[in-house]
Amino acid sequence: MSKVNIRKGDNVYVLSGEDRGKTGRVLKVDAKKSRVLVEGVNFVMKAMKPNAKHPQGGLVKMEAPIHISNVNLVDPKTGKPTRIGRKKNSEGRSVRYSKKSGEEIK
Repeated sequence: MSKVNIRKGDNVYVLSGEDRGKTGRVLKVDAKKSRVLVEGVNFVMKAMKPNAKHPQGGLVKMEAPIHISNVNLVDPKTGKPTRIGRKKNSEGRSVRYSKKSGEEIK
């Protein structure tokens, strides 16, 4: 399993699929399945039984995970999608940085 460049809380841009061009915040990352759950992207209808959260039950609209290869991190400086690199900072720790602007990603 390779290292995942995208983390929970990152802003990402959707590259392909029905929601191509949308941006959103990452809510969850599943590294084993290579999938991410992005806020406001890839809505599906799910049949729910009545429970405490949904007392009526029925069809509920919710986000579904998408493959990690279909998203790119948004550059904090330009606001456009960018690839990610890794480098050592002054303290010797590995940090992510934007390939386009060179800006460090927190």
